[in-house]
Amino acid sequence: MPDLLLELFSEEIPARMQARAAADLQKLVTDRLVAAGLVYEGAKAFATPRRLALSVHGVPARKPDVKEERKGPKVGAPEQAIAGFLRAAGLTSIDQAKVQADKKGDFYVAVTEKAGKPAIDVLAEMIPEIVRTFPWPKQMRWGAGRLTWVRPLHSILATFGPETEEPDVVNFSVDGIAAGNETRGHRFMAPGAITVRRFDDYIAKLEAAKVVLDPVRRMDMVRADAKNLAFAQGYELVEDEALLAEVAGLVEWPVTLMGSFDPAFLEIPGEVIRATIRTNQKCFVLRDPATAKLVNKFILVANIEASDGGKAIVAGNERVIRARLSDAKFFYETDLKTKLEDRLPKFEQIVFHEKLGTQAERIQRIVARATELAPLVKADPKKAARAALLCKTDLLTDVVGEFPELQGLMGRYYAEAQGEDEAVAHACEDHYKPKGPDDLVPGDPISIAVALADKIDTLVGFWAIDEKPTGSKDPYALRRAALGVIRIILDNKLRLRLSEACGGAVAGYLMRENSVIRQGVDKWIEEKAQPNETVKQTVARVVRGYGASDLQNFIKDRLKFQLRAQGAQHDQLDAVFGSKDSDDLFLIVSRLDALVGFLNTDDGKNLLAGYKRAVNILAIEEKKTGSVIGASDPTKFLLQQEVDLADILRNQKEIIDAAIKLENFHGAMSAMAQLRPKVDAFFEKVTVNVDDKALRENRLKLLNEIREATRAVADFSKIGG
Repeated sequence: MPDLLLELFSEEIPARMQARAAADLQKLVTDRLVAAGLVYEGAKAFATPRRLALSVHGVPARKPDVKEERKGPKVGAPEQAIAGFLRAAGLTSIDQAKVQADKKGDFYVAVTEKAGKPAIDVLAEMIPEIVRTFPWPKQMRWGAGRLTWVRPLHSILATFGPETEEPDVVNFSVDGIAAGNETRGHRFMAPGAITVRRFDDYIAKLEAAKVVLDPVRRMDMVRADAKNLAFAQGYELVEDEALLAEVAGLVEWPVTLMGSFDPAFLEIPGEVIRATIRTNQKCFVLRDPATAKLVNKFILVANIEASDGGKAIVAGNERVIRARLSDAKFFYETDLKTKLEDRLPKFEQIVFHEKLGTQAERIQRIVARATELAPLVKADPKKAARAALLCKTDLLTDVVGEFPELQGLMGRYYAEAQGEDEAVAHACEDHYKPKGPDDLVPGDPISIAVALADKIDTLVGFWAIDEKPTGSKDPYALRRAALGVIRIILDNKLRLRLSEACGGAVAGYLMRENSVIRQGVDKWIEEKAQPNETVKQTVARVVRGYGASDLQNFIKDRLKFQLRAQGAQHDQLDAVFGSKDSDDLFLIVSRLDALVGFLNTDDGKNLLAGYKRAVNILAIEEKKTGSVIGASDPTKFLLQQEVDLADILRNQKEIIDAAIKLENFHGAMSAMAQLRPKVDAFFEKVTVNVDDKALRENRLKLLNEIREATRAVADFSKIGG
C-alpha cells in the first residue's frame, strides 16, 4: 500500500515546542485519515529546528465506497413532502426510492452510493487545512500573506505512492506555497535543494546533507560525544536530561566541543556555576569523578563542523560565560554581606496574598507552627523556630532573583556562611521538599518541622479563603502541598494527627484582626457565642467552621489516590479509612498493609466470607427488631460449636485488643485468623433463626461479637467479595 511523506520546512522552531508539534502533526493527520476511512498501518513524526516531518505507511490507495440510506416520508404522503425528499436525496423520481416497512407503516427510503475518492485527493484536501489551523502556542504572520505559523514557512514536501513505483506529489498549496518533492539540508553546510521520493530516501539524503532527523538520535549523539570528550580529559559529565532535550532541539548536526573558564570562579557554589552556564549558554558542566566537585570546563554543542575545528565557537562561548560568571560571583559575594535575618523587615512590604497577609506575617505563622510541631517530630523547638524564621529569606537575595530555581539551596549556603547550626541551614533548603513525586523527603527533625509547618500553613490558609483546587486547576499547588505532607509523614513514620496539625495552624491566622478567618471568628462570637466559652473552644469551632475537616478529607483523598496508584483496591481503602484513627496517616497505611496481607491468605478469605454471612443475617434481623447489642449468654448455648466460638472470640479479642494498643496490626490480623475454623464450624452446625426467641437472640449476639471483633483493624463491611 502507498506511503505518505510530509515535511513542513520553516525558520527555526523554538526547541520547547518541537516535541509537542511533532505529536500534534501526527495526531491531526492520522485522525483525519481514519475519519475518512483510510486506516493506515503505522506513523511516526519527527522534528528538527527547521522542519516537522511525518511518515505514514500502509495507507489505502482509495477511500472506500460509501452506501447511504435516507429515510423519507410515508407512502401516500402529500406531494409537497415527497418533492422535498426527492430534492434532498438527489432523486428525479419516487420510483428510484425503495419502500421500507417499520412499526409506523411503510416509508420511502433513498439509497445512494458514493464512490470513494483516491487517497491522494483526500490528502490534498486535508493537509492545507491542518497547516492553516496548526495549534502552535504562539504564532506570527510575515510578508503580505495571511498564513500564521510559529515561524515563516518556506516549503512543503508531500509525496504519496507505493514502494514499487515513483510516488506522486500531493497537489495542493498553502498561502502560495505549493507542495513538492524538495527540501533543503543544513543551513550552512548543505543549503541546496534536495529532491526526495519516499521516507527511506528522505532520511538518507538528509543525513548526507548534514541533518539528523530523529531528535532521539540527536540526543543520543550529544550524550555519547559529551561523555567521551569528558572522559578523554579525565572528567565526568554532569548529566541533565532537560538540557539535553533542549540542545537537541537547537541543532540539526550536533558537534560537541569543550571550553574552559577561570578556576577562580570555582569559589562560588557549584549550583550557581551550573545554573549560569546552563541558563545563559545551554552548556553542560563537568566534575572531577574523584571528588564530585565541578571543574573549570564545560561542554557546548555547536550546529556546524567549523573549518578551524571549533576554536572560534569555543572562544565565543568562553567570553560570554566569563561575563556571566563574573555577574554571578558579584551577586553571590554581595549577598554574603547581608545577614539573612537582616532581610526580614523587607517581607513586611511584600504581600503573600491579599486575604492572607504579608510574607512577614506568614513567616511568623510558620515559626509558631514549627515550634509547636517540633516536640511531635523529636526536633529542638528553638532550632526549629530559628530555621522557620530564616527559611524564606534567600528569596530576597540577588542570586535567587537571577536563578529562582536555586531558592532554598542558596538559603543553606548563606546560613552556613553566617555560622548557623547545620540542621538550621539544611532546613532552609529541605523545607521546600518534596517538590515532586521523585524528590527526596526531608529526614532531619528540624527540616521536617519547618516543611510541615510551611505546607500546612499554605493549605489551611487557602482553604480558609475558599481557594481550593477545582478540576485541573490548582494555581497555588495545594495538591502538591498535600502530597508533600503525606510523604513527609509516611516516609518518616510520624505519629501526627491531621486534626491537630490543621487545627493548630488556624490559630496562627487568628492573630490578624483583618484576616478572613478572624472575621469569621468575630462574627461567630457575636452571633452564637455561649457564656463562659474558652478561647480554645472558640478556636475549635473556627476549625470546624472553616473546613478543617474538609481539608483533612482533601489530604486523605490525596493519600487514597497515591495508594490506589500503588495497587490498593477501593474497598480495602474504604475499610481502613473508616477507622477511628482515620486522621493518623501512618496508622491508616499500617492498617491497610495488615489488611491486604490478611486478605491474601486462605484464612483471611474464608473469615471474610463468614463475616459477611454473619452481617447479612444481622442486617435482616436488625431491620425487623433493631440493633443487636450486648454479649451472648453462655448458659443458653446448646451446641458445642456455640461454646467453641464464644470461647475463641473472648480469648482472641483480648489478644487483638492488646495488639491494637501496641499498633501491631499484623499481630491483630494473625489473632483474627484463629477465628476462622470456629466460625466455619458454627455456620456448618448451628441454625441462627430458630423459633425459640431467646435462643435466636443469643445466637445473634454471638454473630455480633464476630462483627465487633473484626472492626478492631478495619471495617470488613466495606470489603467486596
